[in-house]
Amino acid sequence: MRRLFYQGKLSDTVTIKGDDAHHLLYAMRAKPGDVVTLVDDCGAVGRMRCAAFTADSVTLALVERVEADTEPPIEMTLAACLPKGDKMELMIQKAVELGVTEVQPLESQHVVVRYDSRKAAAKQKRWQKIADEAAKQCGRTRLITVQPVRQLADWLAHRNRENAALLFCYENETAHTIKETLRALPDGIEHFDLLTGPEGGFSLAEAERVEAEGGKSVTLGPRILRAETAAITAMSIVQYEKGDL
Repeated sequence: MRRLFYQGKLSDTVTIKGDDAHHLLYAMRAKPGDVVTLVDDCGAVGRMRCAAFTADSVTLALVERVEADTEPPIEMTLAACLPKGDKMELMIQKAVELGVTEVQPLESQHVVVRYDSRKAAAKQKRWQKIADEAAKQCGRTRLITVQPVRQLADWLAHRNRENAALLFCYENETAHTIKETLRALPDGIEHFDLLTGPEGGFSLAEAERVEAEGGKSVTLGPRILRAETAAITAMSIVQYEKGDL
């Protein structure tokens, strides 16, 4: 059943326009009586029947409200240094499936990929579209945000989250596992920032800066993980220990 996100309140009738309406009209070739799932901007969910069509809009009628909150009990940000190729697309898709709140792409000293402002804006637009489609596919009850690309140092300087833990997935860490670190955190932590590196890893200066900003250096095991594998692994462990896996 197609899932749509609606910027407004769930009501007896809702009119959909834009890309979602175009998809219903011309990709799915929706007919009167077809049923879709609609999620409003407060997370309310309803089964909606296609009731009327124009060339660029679809009017939906409420069939029933559904109790279907699929959001985890924690908030989680994936702060990922840019990997090579199109790996960020995979990381964003899996981040949405694993329940993150936002994705923050980062530039660090050893990233191979560098974008000018125009290319970075185009990439963010594409990544946001991937995130939106992933949210529809996996049954989220909120859309997540893919932030603009930022410098690692700038992001660290402006985090300023209360009741948040910064977990620094560092290739040179050997003593502290992410599992042990999560279990040792005090109660009341509401947000988890997961910082993962590029293929070339972090410089010593970057590692020192992260730890100076309160980051807890953790290892993901004795084997060398690809950038995308490290991100998916870290998100999964946090959700297992603190979330809803």
